Amino acid sequence: MKIIYSDTHRQHDPPYEFTGGGMSPYSEAPARADAILRTLREGGARDVEAPGSYALDAILAVHDAGYLHYLEHIYAAWVASGKPLSGVIPDAFAVRTMGGRPGELRHRDGYYCFDAQTPVVAGTYGAALSSAHCALTGADLLLSGERAAYALCRPPGHHAARDLYGGYCYMNNAAIAAEYLTQADKVAVLDVDYHHGNGTQEIFYESDRVLFISIHADPNRAYPFFSGFPEERGMGRGRGFNHNLPLPAHAEEGRYLGVLDRAMEGIAGFGPGFLVISAGVDTFRDDPLGDFDLPLDAFSRIGGRLAGARLPTLFVQEGGYNVGMMGKCVANLLEGFEKT
Repeated sequence: MKIIYSDTHRQHDPPYEFTGGGMSPYSEAPARADAILRTLREGGARDVEAPGSYALDAILAVHDAGYLHYLEHIYAAWVASGKPLSGVIPDAFAVRTMGGRPGELRHRDGYYCFDAQTPVVAGTYGAALSSAHCALTGADLLLSGERAAYALCRPPGHHAARDLYGGYCYMNNAAIAAEYLTQADKVAVLDVDYHHGNGTQEIFYESDRVLFISIHADPNRAYPFFSGFPEERGMGRGRGFNHNLPLPAHAEEGRYLGVLDRAMEGIAGFGPGFLVISAGVDTFRDDPLGDFDLPLDAFSRIGGRLAGARLPTLFVQEGGYNVGMMGKCVANLLEGFEKT
C-alpha cells in the first residue's frame, strides 16, 4: 500500500492549547506523524511518496473561500495587533444565529473557530494545505487503479466544517478526498475515530452522493458534545445518508466489531465506488483522549472487516494520541486490510 506523507506537517507546532484544565502542551504534536511513519518503515514499508500539488479549487469544493483566506492570513494579523506569538486562541466565540462578522480580519478569530484548543500558528495554513494534498494524492491513486492508499495526514481534518475549525482540525482531508472522488462515482466515508466527525457530517449533510457513517463515543459524554446523535440523519437530498453509531465508555472489541459490521452492511447497501476511512486510532484502550477498550490486535481485525467491502479504499489519518503505540495501531490496521 502506498503511503503519502509530507514533512511540511512539522511547520504546525503550537506550544500550547487551552482546555477546561487551562493551558497545557499541545496534544496534536509533530511527534504523532513521526511515530507513525517510523513504525511503518520499521515494519518494512518502503513505498512512501510526497503529495502532489493541486489547485485550490479542490479545497474550495469543500471549504468556504473566506474561511481559507482567514486561515492563511490570521496569524500575521494577530501578531501585528500585538497578540502573543504562541498562536491564535480566541477569547470569544460567535453564535452564528446572532448574525454579523467583524470587518477586520484580526477580530474574526472567534468567528471561524469553535474551541480554544486549536491554535493557529505561522505554519498552520501551509501544513493544513499539504495535509489536504496528501489526501488528494491518495484519492488520485484510487482513481488510477490502486486498491488502497494511506494518507498520513497531519494536522487531521474530520472536525473541520465548511467554514469552521476546531478539534485540532483546519481542513477536512477526508471530505476533500471524498468530494474529489465523486467526479467518478458515489463515495462512502466511514469515520472510526473515537470522536464524532462533526465537520464531515456538516459538509455532506445534504448530499446523496456521499454516505457518511461514524462510530464514536456518545456525545452525551464526549467531545465534540453537540453532534453525533443517532437522530441526525441528513437533510433534503441527504436525508438517510448520514448515520451516527455512538458507543458507551469502555466499549470492548466484540461490541465495537458488531457495530462495525452494521456500518459495513450500510455501505454495501449504498453501493459506492470508493471508500474513505477517517482512520483515528484513539479508540485504543490506552489512548489518553479516549476511553474505549480496544486492544492492539483489534486493529488488525478492523482492517480485515474494512477490506471485506472490496472497494478501492483510502485511509486518511485522524486522531490517536498515545505516541508510543499509535504507530503500531496504524500498522495493524493497514496490515489487516492488506492481508484480507
